[in-house]
Amino acid sequence: MTIKKLKPGDAAELLSHTEKTAAHSPEDAVPPSPEEVGRMLHELRSHQFELEMRNEELQRAHLELETARARYFDLYDLAPAGYVTVSERGIILEANLAASTLLGIARGSLKNKPFSQLIIAADRDIYEIHRRRLVNTGEAQTCELRVAKADGTPVWIYVEALVMPDESGTKLYRAILSNIDGRKRTEEALRESEERMRDIIFSMADWVWEVDENGVYTYVSQKGADLLGYSTDEFLGRTPFDFMQNDEARRVSLLFAEIAAGKEPIVDLENWAVSKGGELICLRTNGVPVLDSDGNLKGYRGVDRNITGRKREEEERALLEAQLHQAQKMESVGRLAGGVAHDFNNILSVILGYTEMAMGKLDLTHPAYTDVKRVHRAAERSGGLISQLLTFARKEVIVPKVLDLNDSVKGMLKMLQRLIGENIQLDWRPAVGLWPVWMDPPQIDQILANLCVNARDAIADVGMISISTENRTCDERYCAGLNAETGDYVLLIVGDDGCGMDRETQSHLFEPFFTTKEAGKGTGLGLATVYGAVTQNGGFINVHSEVGRGTVFKIHLPRHAGEVARQTPAAKERVHTMYGNETILVAEDDPDVLQLTTSLLAHQGYTVLAAASPGDAIRLAREHGEAIRLLLTDVIMPEMNGRELASSLVASCPRMKCLFMSGYTDDIIAPHGIFANGFYFIAKPFSLQGLVERVREVLDDE
Repeated sequence: MTIKKLKPGDAAELLSHTEKTAAHSPEDAVPPSPEEVGRMLHELRSHQFELEMRNEELQRAHLELETARARYFDLYDLAPAGYVTVSERGIILEANLAASTLLGIARGSLKNKPFSQLIIAADRDIYEIHRRRLVNTGEAQTCELRVAKADGTPVWIYVEALVMPDESGTKLYRAILSNIDGRKRTEEALRESEERMRDIIFSMADWVWEVDENGVYTYVSQKGADLLGYSTDEFLGRTPFDFMQNDEARRVSLLFAEIAAGKEPIVDLENWAVSKGGELICLRTNGVPVLDSDGNLKGYRGVDRNITGRKREEEERALLEAQLHQAQKMESVGRLAGGVAHDFNNILSVILGYTEMAMGKLDLTHPAYTDVKRVHRAAERSGGLISQLLTFARKEVIVPKVLDLNDSVKGMLKMLQRLIGENIQLDWRPAVGLWPVWMDPPQIDQILANLCVNARDAIADVGMISISTENRTCDERYCAGLNAETGDYVLLIVGDDGCGMDRETQSHLFEPFFTTKEAGKGTGLGLATVYGAVTQNGGFINVHSEVGRGTVFKIHLPRHAGEVARQTPAAKERVHTMYGNETILVAEDDPDVLQLTTSLLAHQGYTVLAAASPGDAIRLAREHGEAIRLLLTDVIMPEMNGRELASSLVASCPRMKCLFMSGYTDDIIAPHGIFANGFYFIAKPFSLQGLVERVREVLDDE
């Protein structure tokens, strides 16, 4: 049987027809035929079946509706995100459990509550701006703001709102609320950490940097930019080697390559950078590698510390230590020279005296004359070496005077030209208005001669030696590395265009017996003598030399406040006789020197009293009293020194003058190179002619 599916209006029409049929009275009704009755029953059964099916559909639809409502509850009320429905006026119409939990307010309390009341006052403007934009444009809006929970605790939420009209077309606003309080607190903590790190970096004395795997800067702190005089942007895209001199960049790049090739490539090195203004700055660089998740090198980050001051101090300390070491070596040599010189000069005095006497007794054609003369010359050369040692040791006798350095140099020019040879040009440039100096004239000659010989030997063939003078006031900055006192100095400058010297040679320049010359062509005492003479007079030396570019010696002599004493023609022309008849007391503990001196003076007509000790001299002075016109005494003797002996004899011999002789000077006789009035000196070894001339000069001096 085919069941006809009823349309929605068929059932109502059939019911109406049935009611009308049943309303007629039986008497009026025409009895239906059996066929009609059967047809009607069939239709009723069909309609009944249709109604039953419709009822089942309704029940099923109701069940689906209930299921959909349960699903909506699960999706809306139990969703992890908060959902609220807000009216066009901003009133909460509905809120799910997540929103209630997020806000800490019961769902019932949320309903009909203005949403803006949940927002803290500081963020309500943010909400209003986005709400109006949503109302006016209908476009979805998002914002971040803080809401207050029931206990007043602020909570950060992320709001995503959109327009969703209801069945009647009324505009409703659905908002999804997400709790971002944890994220915001993390961001705030990160921001505070970054600010703290920035403050730490800003307050650090060091500067922070970061480079990529190619060594290119990706970050430099402001301290680094300020230190080198660049902006931070000027570092980006450049490497540390771009801020170094070429030689330093090559050296550091090799070190960095070795570090990078190591298993633990920790950066730890010192390097010199160049600031924008050209200043050299020493940096202590420390860094660590930056690796990606696979362990591959991404770059390095670390810090640089400015250690320029410390490096300068270390260099200055090293220089001072070297100077101290040098001074100690020189002092040791000086003590040795001073100790040896006294006895050695006594021996040389005897050799010189007796050979000179022997030559005087021999005819020039005598076979022995030439041999004796050679012995005499060897003794003189030996005396010259001892003199140089004493000058270096600052124990040589000096008789300083107020000098015009220009006059002293000018008087030496002809001799210097002969000394250096015709192939070398001598250029003399005196300064105008040169200050005076207080110095022994022979020392100036000695300094000039040694410097010019040294310059001559540095010039291979032809060249030039320049000599000039200059006034200069030396400040602390100039004197710092020279171990010198500040003040006014007169400079004697000797330069050459010879081969120059390396730093190693310069470090030994003034050491005695140090020489770069071939064996037999230098004693190594020339520059040591210059050093001794300059320092003995309170000066200092500044040397500048480069290999292949020559050398310049700057001799600094202290300015003297007095006037230059000009020598009169009469004084220059004064000549003393070689003979005399005065009584001379000779005090000498060396018997050979005593015998030689006594014989020589007696041969010249003097009455000589020989004393082998200070005690003998005092006894002879008592016996002869005022007859003694001159005391010729050694400086260093047993019992008492020469000056003490002279002082003890003054009372008994008021007319007596004193002439000291010694192989070196001691502070006893010549403190700071200045003799007391009435005292004279002759250095050993001396020639016979030198001795008798000096004796006569002292006796005749008024």
